[in-house]
Amino acid sequence: MTQPQRAADLVAQRLYEAGCRHAFGMPGGEVLTIIDALEQAGIEFILCKHENAAGFMAEGAHHVTGAPGILVATVGPGAMNGVNVVANAHQDRVPMIVLTGCVDADEALTYTHQVLDHRAVFDEITKATFTLTADGADIIADKAVGIATEGREGPVHIDVPISVADTQASPKRRRRAAAAPVVPAQRDLAEAVSWLSEAKRPVIIAGLDVLKDGSSDALAAFATTRGIPVITTYKAKGVLPEDHELVLGGAGLSPLADRHLLPFVKSADLVICVGYDPIEMRPGWREVWDPEETRVIDITAVPNDHYMHQAGLNFVAHTGATLEALSVAETPTLWPDGEIAQVKAGLDAAFPRDEDWGPGAVIALCNEILPDDTIATVDSGAHRILLSQMWRCSHPKGLVQSTALCTMGCAVPLAMGAKYADPSRTVVSFSGDAGFLMVAGELSTAAELGQNTIFVVFVDASLALIELKQRQRQMANRGVDFGRHDFAAIGQAFGGFGHTVTNRDELREALQEAQAAKTFTVIAAVIDRNSYDGRI
Repeated sequence: MTQPQRAADLVAQRLYEAGCRHAFGMPGGEVLTIIDALEQAGIEFILCKHENAAGFMAEGAHHVTGAPGILVATVGPGAMNGVNVVANAHQDRVPMIVLTGCVDADEALTYTHQVLDHRAVFDEITKATFTLTADGADIIADKAVGIATEGREGPVHIDVPISVADTQASPKRRRRAAAAPVVPAQRDLAEAVSWLSEAKRPVIIAGLDVLKDGSSDALAAFATTRGIPVITTYKAKGVLPEDHELVLGGAGLSPLADRHLLPFVKSADLVICVGYDPIEMRPGWREVWDPEETRVIDITAVPNDHYMHQAGLNFVAHTGATLEALSVAETPTLWPDGEIAQVKAGLDAAFPRDEDWGPGAVIALCNEILPDDTIATVDSGAHRILLSQMWRCSHPKGLVQSTALCTMGCAVPLAMGAKYADPSRTVVSFSGDAGFLMVAGELSTAAELGQNTIFVVFVDASLALIELKQRQRQMANRGVDFGRHDFAAIGQAFGGFGHTVTNRDELREALQEAQAAKTFTVIAAVIDRNSYDGRI
């Protein structure tokens, strides 16, 4: 006979089955049973200092393990502190299970302290939201995992009433089998094969669905066997090593990079969008081609409802399986005039790596010195645009960032979550000074976890990207500058190491010491104001 269990135990066990081994958050009385159930199921709960940072740590762990991230937040203010990171997970296609505690429905009829409708808040920024019931706990948990991880990934919210979490419930075990990879119909495949066989100037634009489908190897084989150049979104950087002769790097934010990439794409006679989600892209990538004039094949996880572009053939299918089915196409001589090498040379010249000092020098030197399998995270701001173009990834998910919501304060906790999930990897975060200040308190968490994560801060005492836009619009300098702070001392105050660097030699020494350190290191790279002018 099946032994009765708490409803919270059934949720925790299903999350463990999904590969989850870490949960991040802040406890309150309303979530104590949930935390206890997670721990008993084998999922460690990590105490953070703010729910928003906790959610980004959960995302960082997901990028290493592949399992959904778990965010735990208590009733009212705890749940609301997590709104930003949940919205980020929704737009950045991150599978996340959001567990919030709530007051029992009967009690909420006459008790209003901290009580609000969590589900109404999360409904707009999740793929689904549920209120846990005792008899339905196992089914709700299975639905949550399936919805979060299938199709285009994203967050799912489960509101857990206090008494329900503790209620004994016999499991009604329901496990829906995962859907098999979808391959387009033979008629449509035949037309796509014909287009591919006739193309002389094809180009691939690859996006994050490639990572979700586990299709990096299939894409690499398809592109390299056929000699097709590959442009990626920032999240898809590293699907092919970025030193490969066919890889034209990431795209999405930099007008400087677009000057080279967009004309190249417009000159193509076939565009193959492989898992390309244009939510990462700036307006310049809207309607780049006319599908009446350029043949376009779109292979995605969901139907096109964004209208950022259109295609002649739309395949809602598994990216890897579809590429394999297209591989029967003949391979004509492609790009015969050396345009691929010309674009690569133009991009290299646009983003030089040999400047004496400045943000580009910091990025280039870190990329050179840190190991090839380093995981880098980057915050929003001017430095992100530059780094996303310059940072060369040798493997998928070598660079993690908020590319759709573009929220500040994400790099530090993303790095901490990735490092916690795989302590053997070198993990470095890149933050602007303003973004770093938003989450500096989480350095205490890094110290408590014994992490030797490296935190690089670009110090120019300004919201550089916004200040640049302000100047471009010939507006007065207002609301974008702030004081210069001793970030190395902040790191030391929280129990880590701190370095202030002003040249390449000092940065090189700081990086070498940081890699050997037993705890985290903050490296404050002091750069001149307006260092990004003409660079992004």
